[in-house]
Amino acid sequence: MAAPEVLESDLPSAVTLLKNLQEQVVAVTAQVQALTKKVRAGAYPTEKGLSFLEVKDQLLLMYLMDLSHLILDKASGGSLQGHAAVLRLVEIRTVLEKLRPLDQKLKYQIDKLVKTAVTGSLSENDPLRFKPHPSNMISKLSSEDEEEDETEDGQSEASGKKATKGVSKKYVPPRLVPVHYDETEAEREKKRLERAKRRALSSSVIRELKEQYSDAPEEIRDARHPHVTRQSQEDQHRINYEESMMVRLSVSKRERGRRKRANVMSSQLHSLTHFSDISALTGGTAHLDEVRLRYSCRRQLSFFQPNIFGNYYHKELGEGFWHLEIHCLSFASLSPGSESC
Repeated sequence: MAAPEVLESDLPSAVTLLKNLQEQVVAVTAQVQALTKKVRAGAYPTEKGLSFLEVKDQLLLMYLMDLSHLILDKASGGSLQGHAAVLRLVEIRTVLEKLRPLDQKLKYQIDKLVKTAVTGSLSENDPLRFKPHPSNMISKLSSEDEEEDETEDGQSEASGKKATKGVSKKYVPPRLVPVHYDETEAEREKKRLERAKRRALSSSVIRELKEQYSDAPEEIRDARHPHVTRQSQEDQHRINYEESMMVRLSVSKRERGRRKRANVMSSQLHSLTHFSDISALTGGTAHLDEVRLRYSCRRQLSFFQPNIFGNYYHKELGEGFWHLEIHCLSFASLSPGSESC
């Protein structure tokens, strides 16, 4: 097919495209002019927009300008070989391709901002609705309302209080009034006596007396419970394994609690030949004297501190007043003039 025949066959479609192009150019020109007027009038503030979108718009505009220049030169019969617009089109196309990953990352943020600008509020399913707002931490009540709230305890909030936003006040610390400790020595002595009575009533001697003279049936417990036997076998197996393998197995928190309870149960056997002090029930003060002595010794101990050799010396009177070795320090030996245990 010859070239004139090709041109004749393409002529109707070319004329149709030119007519459509003229109509679209008129419509686009009208829209651009209207948009330009609104931007110049300040209807669309763009000074705080996204710089990414601004760069992308500038690149697309430059791409269309260079493409229109090439179309004009080609329609005029000019040559495109070595044309500067071709190199610029290739560069702009490469930059636009590199911007696609950034466009995908910013898509959610851009859509959210556009939706917020159109509707004026965020979506109910938007997780950013639940972010903290520092403005909510500011007191919504004025100083007068806060004083009324302090004086009228128990009243409802619907008493005509006027809330004001943005009221900032300086921090006022809570008013703490020091109160004198009114407990006397007699009251402290009474509390010590009550604690001694409770301790004496819970001793093994009183429990045995209750069981002896009580009409309730006697409880008999078998110490060799199958669970206890199994635990003792497991403990022995653990010991044998550690000794044979020369390792130390870790003990769980539950196992430590079980061992502690077992030690408490076994320690009750040591009180068979020990009679607790029940002088508080008979009017005696032996136990209270011991408590006072222990409290006094603890106070005296606070005046002593060890030196570099491990010996305790008085902070004010020096080492010659009271000399105690660190390994024999005890409340029983805390008496003035004692040199060692």
